[in-house]
Amino acid sequence: MMLASQRSILYAAPGRLRAPWRLLVWFGASAVFAIPALFARTLLPATAEGAPFDRMWESLALTLAVLAGTWYALRRVDQLPWGEVWLDRDASSPGRLVLGWMLGMVLIAVPSLLLVAVGWLRFVPMADDSSLALALTALLVLAPAAFLEELIARGYVLHVLRGALGWWPAIVLTSAGFGLLHWWNPGATPFSLGLVTLAGIFLGVVVMVTRSLWAATLAHLAWNWTMAALLHAPVSGLGLGFPDYRLVDAGPDWATGGSWGPEGGAGAAAGMIIGAAYLYARRQRRREETQ
Repeated sequence: MMLASQRSILYAAPGRLRAPWRLLVWFGASAVFAIPALFARTLLPATAEGAPFDRMWESLALTLAVLAGTWYALRRVDQLPWGEVWLDRDASSPGRLVLGWMLGMVLIAVPSLLLVAVGWLRFVPMADDSSLALALTALLVLAPAAFLEELIARGYVLHVLRGALGWWPAIVLTSAGFGLLHWWNPGATPFSLGLVTLAGIFLGVVVMVTRSLWAATLAHLAWNWTMAALLHAPVSGLGLGFPDYRLVDAGPDWATGGSWGPEGGAGAAAGMIIGAAYLYARRQRRREETQ
């Protein structure tokens, strides 16, 4: 028979594991599911197109593993519906999806183009190639990566921490982890990682306001796709190719992001802060309307 002291360490209430143990179950289940997923990936030949598509298959394999780990922890351990991690049918409503995509696109495109207007970023010609092919490649490569990062940073982990600590501490903690996930990206600096952490806070606010991980995924994807496919700029220090033209740094790194790309500069930071403030004000207005 389990002693009362042991039960208090494991359980917060009858039959409900405490937050650290639930997170450990989620991590362990995701790791277990990752083994067959990554093994299946090794059975596929290396793509003729090269590394970007190899990264796509790896992201897809890990996404399936983390999604399965989330299913096990949420449905089998917590016995809660998908709505608790904001992946239910309501979370995929067209209005929320469009809002997420538009926020991600506008909040990076407008600051970047303003920096082009003042001469701190500029477009330079490159070898003629297919920008349309790049746009499609970027969508295929970046979509699974965006969903994977959202599942890890703002899925089950955010759900558990929100229940234990409240929304804002949970968003701050998961955003700090989100920033650290990008530590090994080319050209990473404390400043650029700080801005990735800010991006995590912005995406956490998207989840909090829309109650949709799909909306946060589309905001994440639209942000990255706009940089790669429309601006032809690096995404977190990584490039997918620059056909026809390229956006290059012509000003101070603190504003333009330097080799990291526009999302590592103050312009992107201003866009994220404005976006988060807009969403939070929208949430407050809705609360006042329902009172």
